[in-house]
Formats: sequence, C-alpha cells, structure tokens
Amino acid sequence: MATVLQDFLNLLDLEYLEDNLFRGESRDLGGRSVFGGQVLGQALVAATRTVNADRPPNSLHAYFLRPGDMEAPIVYDVERSRDGGSFSWRRVKAIQHGQQIFSMMASFHIDEPGFEHQATMPDVPPPEELVDQQTLAKEWVKSATSRHQTFLTRASAFEFRPVNPTNPLQPEPRPPSGSVWFKASGVLPDDPMLHRCVLAYASDYNLLGTSTRPHGRNFLQPDMIVASLDHALWFHRPLRADDWLLYHLDSPSAQGARGIARGLIFNRAGTLVASVAQEGLIRDTRLSTSSTA
Repeated sequence: MATVLQDFLNLLDLEYLEDNLFRGESRDLGGRSVFGGQVLGQALVAATRTVNADRPPNSLHAYFLRPGDMEAPIVYDVERSRDGGSFSWRRVKAIQHGQQIFSMMASFHIDEPGFEHQATMPDVPPPEELVDQQTLAKEWVKSATSRHQTFLTRASAFEFRPVNPTNPLQPEPRPPSGSVWFKASGVLPDDPMLHRCVLAYASDYNLLGTSTRPHGRNFLQPDMIVASLDHALWFHRPLRADDWLLYHLDSPSAQGARGIARGLIFNRAGTLVASVAQEGLIRDTRLSTSSTA
C-alpha cells in the first residue's frame, strides 16, 4: 500500500482514550486550518466505534464551529444518545484547547427491505477517458508561486479526474455545477464502516468551490475567505471508496457571503450511493466589512 494512503488510514485510526473518548491527529493539506473532511471522517470513525457492526451509518449532520489547529490533537467525545430497535443515534463533539470546534449528530440503521428509487447518473465520460488532476496540476503550476505549487501537486490519498477541469490559478466564471470522478489511491480493507468514513472525508473535496465558480473566484485567492459552516451526508446504499465514484455537484444559491452546494455520489454502475449538502462561508473581503466567522 502506498505510503500516503497508509498515512491516511492511520489518520482515521483514532487512539482510544477511554469509553466514548478518542483522539486524532491532523495533517497539513496546505490550507489555513484543519481540513473539514478530516474532522468529518474522524468524527464518524469515533461514532462507529460505539455502534454494533450490523448498524452502518445512514446519515450525519455536522457544524464547524471553530477552525481546527493542525498542530494540536483533536479529542472526540461521543454521546450515546439512543439505541432503538432499528436505529442508533450518536452525538460527537470535537475538542481542541478546551474548546468545541465541531459538532455532529449521526444516525445508524440496520439493513431492512423497503421501496427503491433513485436519481439517474449524469451521462459523462468514464474516468479512463479523463486526465488525473495531479497531472493537470503539473501544467497549471509552471508559473505559480511555490506555495501554490506545493498545495496543488502534493501527493494525495485520493485520485480525482474532473469531467470539465478548470485551472484554479486562473479562475473564470463558469456555471455552478460540475462532475468529478474520485476514489482512494489504492485498495482499502474490506470494512464497510471504513468505506463510509472514507467517503465522509472525501465528500468535503470540490463541494464548496461549486458556489464560487459562477463568480470566477476560489479559495486560493488571498482576498477570499472560504470555510465550511455545516455538512450533511446521507448514505443510501453500500459502496466501495476504492472504486471509481462520480461526484455530481451543483450550487443553487449564494447570498450574504454564504453559498450552498449539493452533491450526488454514484458508483460506476450508476447506483446512487450517497447525497451531500453543505453551506459555507464564501467571503470576498473586498466586498465585506466582516472579518471573522
């Protein structure tokens, strides 16, 4: 297994402190604070470790309260809210420096028969016909600053193949929608819970940027403050995060320095495996008098 993927799995393998308490480390991905997907994934790992294996997560609803410090560990405090006949609920608090930085409620549900219908996957080229984002980035950064070069070309635990790639260093107004294929960069262990936690982590990639696309702006620009405010994720069907998944994204609204983005995640067979929604701060400091979230 590639070193970067193994390091990612180590990141999700939280340290057990005592009943309902876990501790995780962080990785610097080049942003200003801890990557939101990391906190999502680790919080879901903490919650799953307090639930029976026959109850996979079916949804989570989370709020990002404070920026995370990449240099400090994060403690995850799990509250066992209720275990019912077919559902379990867990509340997770992420804590750093004595303060809560994140709050999540997660639901777990036993597999049972029911009605079936789903949205249709968009008609897009398969991943084999598209160029990997890291390959694209090597061209994008030829005239970039060293900071942007490091950020855009760093090794990742995921492969991304955008359907209609755009150079983030030269943003221009585009429609607020798009699609990207993604998967883990190697084979993952056969643990259904792990695959859902990996998807939770990856669901924070590419999402909020959909809200800034029609304005020709993005988080790389120094006068932009972009941060996740909340995140909702629904798991519909079994999935493998180490096989290609299509993330179809759109942003129906932006207003008041906030943008909302939605996503549908399909497997290669066209099966809808998850849905995502997120509101985020997309503050252009040239237009706003506010300086803090």
